[in-house]
Amino acid sequence: MKITQNKVATLSYTLKNDDGEILDQADENSPFLYMHGSGGIIKGLETALEDKAVGDDFHVIIPPEDAYGERDDKLTEAVPRSMFEGISDENMVAGAQFHASTAHGTQVITIASIDGDTVNIDANHPLAGETLHFDVAVTDIRDATEEEIAHGHPHPPGGCGSSSEKEEKTDSCCGGNCGG
Repeated sequence: MKITQNKVATLSYTLKNDDGEILDQADENSPFLYMHGSGGIIKGLETALEDKAVGDDFHVIIPPEDAYGERDDKLTEAVPRSMFEGISDENMVAGAQFHASTAHGTQVITIASIDGDTVNIDANHPLAGETLHFDVAVTDIRDATEEEIAHGHPHPPGGCGSSSEKEEKTDSCCGGNCGG
């Protein structure tokens, strides 16, 4: 079986930046599952995985435009500290991340720096502008279930179970609400 549209692939991988620093990993004990064609992973990696089979082991270099995009200075802004009302000073440090409601939906923002009552925030993805180096091993491929296709992502073993057919189905993979 090959990785094609609506196949769920199980991967082990190591992700590094240009400096060789490990940014992320998934291994046999904590593998990564994704459904091909659903947009659940970066474009460059999904393209590289097309038509791969179980046992394929490869290295791929993905430029920013096929990963998290280039950095965009328009996504940085200086805002007043008062916008973080209720956040303790100990949590207000460079590198801290928060979810913010914006005109484009919920975004993760990172505190770039703090200067007195001014907080400099950055809504770029932390890996924006980075060339990504993946070492990938394909360990399993299966057909996605109808439920996974409807939800647009794979479910862990056991799926979106519920304690009763009449109750709303929930699990963590669907933000607590897989629907039913």
